[in-house]
Amino acid sequence: MSSFTEKLHTYAQLAVEVGVNVQKGQHVVINASTDVRELVRLLAKHSYEKGAKNVTVNWQDDELSRLKYEMAPFEAFEEYPEWEAKGKEELAKKGAAFISVVSSDPDLLKGTDGKRIAAFQKAAGKALHTYRQYIQSDKVSWTVIGAASTGWAKKVFPDQPEETAVQLLWEEIFKTTRVNEENPVEAWKKHDLLLNEKVKILNSKQFHKLLYKASGTNLTIELPKNHKWVGPSSVSDLGITFIANMPTEEVYTVPKKNGVNGIVTSTKPLSYAGNIINKFTLTFSNGRIVKIKAKEGENILKSLIATDEGSQYLGEVALVSHDSPISKSNILYYNTLFDENASNHLAIGSGYVFNIKRGKEMSDKELELAGINKSITHVDFMIGSAEMNIDGVTEKGEQVPIFRNGNWAI
Repeated sequence: MSSFTEKLHTYAQLAVEVGVNVQKGQHVVINASTDVRELVRLLAKHSYEKGAKNVTVNWQDDELSRLKYEMAPFEAFEEYPEWEAKGKEELAKKGAAFISVVSSDPDLLKGTDGKRIAAFQKAAGKALHTYRQYIQSDKVSWTVIGAASTGWAKKVFPDQPEETAVQLLWEEIFKTTRVNEENPVEAWKKHDLLLNEKVKILNSKQFHKLLYKASGTNLTIELPKNHKWVGPSSVSDLGITFIANMPTEEVYTVPKKNGVNGIVTSTKPLSYAGNIINKFTLTFSNGRIVKIKAKEGENILKSLIATDEGSQYLGEVALVSHDSPISKSNILYYNTLFDENASNHLAIGSGYVFNIKRGKEMSDKELELAGINKSITHVDFMIGSAEMNIDGVTEKGEQVPIFRNGNWAI
């Protein structure tokens, strides 16, 4: 059995070589918390070993973030540093690779002023719009990975001592990212190929709409013409193959903005902006969210959906087998990177332009006419369960089973 240090080295190597696939002479940007310095140093080390020209680390600190939300004046949340936004844009223009490490306590901002959270999310969304377009259009290589912090680990394993909780969470992270496999790189290649078999089938069908049925969910989602389902791997505009999420168990596409009708109920808590949103239902009419109910975090959810015009619509439809390894672990991570890969999910906000044929070449007006939603936000939420059935309906009206009892039927 490999030691923790060996596994952490392998994990960092996977993120660098499989996640963003660092190229010689490339600039690498790492966004991470001060809680996970050891991993960040290894990410930098492996990046340089792969030939990176420079590695820049943007540090965050949970305690400092909490202090700001408690003590800074309100106007501090209505602006985002222009120099920081422009810096990210410039690096993206030059083809940098971006690694984001998520590790924050899911309850980091619990009890703080929701208006401050909403103001900052809106300000950041506007300021980072151009940079996020580079990410959401796959113009650059990028990946998101997890790292165990004390706050997050205690949320996942509340009955364990801190040190044990952190160890347990790290082990689950290693399992879900295939670090424990004999050849992790080859394991990821095989996984990518398997999910892309589903992608090929779905793209060949070109379903007109999807029908979702489960407890608390009765939803119809129309898909735009020439939509494209996508699996784990992507190719940047520079021709670099990368995997944006590690772990990932999904295949996904884009819904038609005005073509969503019915009701959907969440099946897992959503960790958003340092708060937990739980047990919520959304009602749609012609694509727009017209009714919101939540047992926990309703005001935060309403603020998210009110971010801009596009945040009142969906931007992603993702399919994940209930028998996925993350789901079978029966662990609730309170972290979307992991929980979304245990469950079918949808996303509030912007759609990915690569999910429609020639999308990267289209103007904003052409994308709008094609039915692709535009927003400064994109937030996934989980709706899958062991009882969920999903049917695809063709243009001719043929109804084809896609999911039965939470798992693939196609």
